This record gives sequence, structure tokens and C-alpha cells, in this order.
Amino acid sequence: MNIIPTTIPDVKILEPKVFGDSRGFFFESYNERAFWQATGLDVGFVQDNHSRSARGVLRGLHYQVRQPQGKLVRVVRGSVFDVAVDLRQSSPTFGQWVGAELSEENQRQMWVPAGFAHGFVVTSDSADFLYKTTDYYAPEHERCLAWNDPSVGVAWPLAGITPQLSAKDLQGQALAQAEVFA
Repeated sequence: MNIIPTTIPDVKILEPKVFGDSRGFFFESYNERAFWQATGLDVGFVQDNHSRSARGVLRGLHYQVRQPQGKLVRVVRGSVFDVAVDLRQSSPTFGQWVGAELSEENQRQMWVPAGFAHGFVVTSDSADFLYKTTDYYAPEHERCLAWNDPSVGVAWPLAGITPQLSAKDLQGQALAQAEVFA
């Protein structure tokens, strides 16, 4: 596994070793020992989620103020632009974001630690998005950071795409009003 650093050191891009030939390919999408050796992180995953979305669907930026979730995310079909925003007030990167293309072609994964808001926009016709979480979904603790908050300034690749958001995501809070982490 290759680790690609990001501008926020706690967020990591993971690139698996892919073994392929004319028949197709094989790779370990998750191996606890390899993950620990590559990242130095000892995390336990308790839930796997799978979503399918059409082009232009923008999900996020979600987080939980209690039972915060670390997420290991990847795309198995299509492509997305994936984003993590640091919501830890004590962090030197508080309010900053990092984004990366995750796709079935590059087979990359992103590690999004607890204390971050997370979201993505689908850039292909559709995308199947998988994520492992370190804590259970707790809707009563879920919050949404506004996807287009100018103080955060996420540079979503929306050329020719009209973002489609859920009613919940349309109600996202600006960073200045959002509930954040210490």
C-alpha cells in the first residue's frame, strides 16, 4: 500500500497494490495489518456503508458531534471528488479542506479522521461509494456543514454540473455557526 500525503497531514490517500492481467485485477481493499503499518493508525471499523448516486449529486458535508466517525472511503464504480474539512478547533488546519478524485480507475481510498466533515460530488454518470466507519451512525448527533461556505472555500469541480443536494444538505451551517470539535 502506498500512502499519498495531503495538505492536511491527518487525511491520507491510500493507494492499494493492484495485481492485474488480461483476466482482470485483484487487490486487498482493506487489510488491518497493512493499514496500521502504512498509516500508524490502530482503528476499529464497526459499520460499512454503500451509496449509489447520479452525476451531480453532492452529499455532505456531514459529521457527528458525538460518536464522531473516522471513515475509510472508496469508489467501486464511477468517480467522485471527495472532500474532508477539519472541524477540530485545536488543530492548526481548522477550517481547511482537502479533496481528491476517487474512482474505479485509480482505486484510491481516503482516510477521513474523526473530527472532520466529509462529502463528495459525483463526477461520472453514476458512482457506487463505499465507506467503513469507526463508530455507528447516530442521526441525533449528525450535523451538516454548508457545502458552499465561502469561508471554507471548497473548490468543487462543478464545471457543467448542477449540484443536486438533499433537503438536509441544503440546510448546512456555515463554519462560523457550526457545532465543531474542541
